[in-house]
Order: sequence, then C-alpha cells, then structure tokens
Amino acid sequence: MTTIAIDARAAAEERAGGGRLVRELLRALGRRPDDHRYLLYARSRWDEPLDDRFVWRLRGLPDPLWNFWAGVDGSRRSDVFLSTNSYLTAWVTRVPTALVVYDTIAWDAPDSAQRRARLIERATIRFGLRRAGAVICISEATRRDLVARFPVADSKATVVHLAAADRFRTDPARERSDFVLCVGTIEPRKNLVRAVEAHAKLPEDLRADHPLTIAGAQGWNRDEILRSAIEAGVRIRTDVADDELADLYESCAVFLFPSLYEGFGLPLLEAMATGAACVASRVSSLPEIGGDAVRYVDPMSVEDIRDALDELLRSPELRRKLGARAQARASEFSWDATAEGVLGVLTRLG
Repeated sequence: MTTIAIDARAAAEERAGGGRLVRELLRALGRRPDDHRYLLYARSRWDEPLDDRFVWRLRGLPDPLWNFWAGVDGSRRSDVFLSTNSYLTAWVTRVPTALVVYDTIAWDAPDSAQRRARLIERATIRFGLRRAGAVICISEATRRDLVARFPVADSKATVVHLAAADRFRTDPARERSDFVLCVGTIEPRKNLVRAVEAHAKLPEDLRADHPLTIAGAQGWNRDEILRSAIEAGVRIRTDVADDELADLYESCAVFLFPSLYEGFGLPLLEAMATGAACVASRVSSLPEIGGDAVRYVDPMSVEDIRDALDELLRSPELRRKLGARAQARASEFSWDATAEGVLGVLTRLG
C-alpha cells in the first residue's frame, strides 16, 4: 500500500481549470479498486463523498505558508506527493514529488497571464523542477514548450491527458438550438473580444438568427471584454453550474473557442463530447485535442473566425457531420485513463 499526498485545494477553491482536474481525478481514483491511501491537503473540504481510503488534512493558511505546511506535513505522513497547484510545495517536500504543469503561459504568452500569477510561476518553477522527481504535463504541447524552456524537465516529463466528464457525453440525436456558444473564464487569453467582433461581422440575418452566448467566471482584466459584449448584445452567463454548462454545450448550434493559448483546452473537449460542431484556434494544444474533428482558425484574425462561423451556421449538415466526428474523438479520452496515468507516475516514484 502506498500513501499518496495530494494538493487538493483546487477541488473546493476553483470551479474551472485545476479545480476540474482535481475533482475528476479524485472521482476516478475513488472508482479504482486499489489499496492506496490518499491524504488530501486543502484549506477546506470538497463536498463530495469519498471512501475511507481518502483522508482530508485541512489548514486555513495563506500562501506561501500553506505550501510549506503541506510539504512538511505530507513528507512525514506519505510516500509520495502530488503537487497539483504550485511549484513551491516541491521546494520543501522530503518525499518523491510529482508536479502538474498545465501550461507555459507565463513565458510563452505573458501578456495573457495575470501579473501576480506570472511572477509567482517564474519565481518558483526552476527550483521546483529540479527538486521534482516527475512532471505531469496535461498535453504534448505543454510538454514540448516546457522542455524547450527548461531542459531539466525532459527526462522527468510525462504527458497525461485530461478528459470530459460523463455528464457531457450525451445523445448526439438531441435537437439543438440556434445560438453560438463561447465557454471560458472572462479574461484576455480567451480572446473573447475578437469572438464578439467576428460574430458582429456576420451578415445581419445570420447574426440575428444565431445569437452569441458567453459563459464563464469573471477573471482578470475583464472590463473591455464585458463592455464589448454588452454593446454587441451578447448574452453573458457568469454563474453556470456544471449541469447547466452541459445543457449549454448540448444545445448550441456551434461552439466557438478562439483562445490565444491553452495547456489543454478542456471546454473544447467537453463541447466535442456532446456532439457540438466546434470552431477552435489553430494554436498550442488545441489541434492535439481536437484532431480532425474541429474547424480551426487563426485566433488573431477576426475575418477567419467570422468565415468559419458563417460556413457552419449556413449548413446544418456540415454541423451534424463535424459534431459526430467530434463526439467520436472525445470518446478517446477518459478520466479513468487520466487516473491510471497519474497513478503510474506516482507509484513509479514511490
């Protein structure tokens, strides 16, 4: 039996991104009939029933004190540590530690990263990578970008893809509505201003028949995005629960994901799992995830985004074919496979 410590803060603290990874990983680990023991380090408990293999260790400290406490306490009580939310924890652990690397936005797309987060990542990653026994990258694109900048990670880095949860795997024959959907935190990296501009440049009748909806939590530097969306009459949803999000994916005519950079692009895969016809950026990890089941665009070109929307919105048959390919592609990813990949890394370390 291996005792595995996990930084599980994001399960209760973050709705998207790392929060979704931690929640789905814990669910998938809970489905496995293994005899490992899991110590879940957090500030507050995630309100989800887990069996007695999972034990919460809670301490309401601010960063970086929390990281030092978790690293020291986890080293005393576990055989291996999974750091899902910080490079700093690996500075102090005394057991083999695996770091999760989501992206290299702080270096490769710095204008798209929040300043405080960018500075923290840049200050902590080098020593964290040297101290880590393994690095888990959520896409090959992330691994490639990380190793190009930090060669020390090359021999340590393993790709473990994420997945769409079962609630997003729906009947492809379901009748869809007429709106265009964007999902993602409302922040500059998601390129929502260009999405609004591209939609506004559609022919008037097409635009009127296919309104744009943006769904996502409010992020940093969002004022210009919200102002442009409101002026264009875009519907904005900032309080969407997971079940409501699944309904939006299932109902939209086209899913638009024009992000400037993604470590993985989970909203794209979730939309694909529902059989949505998807338009996405031809950058970073998105072609790796979407394969040949997505219509790709240059995210810097409003005209390219507009043309893709125009093409799909005019052709229900094209949308149906693309959605069917998307759903088949999404079925190749699963959270059970993610859990197996993560456990494989951790047990090799432990």
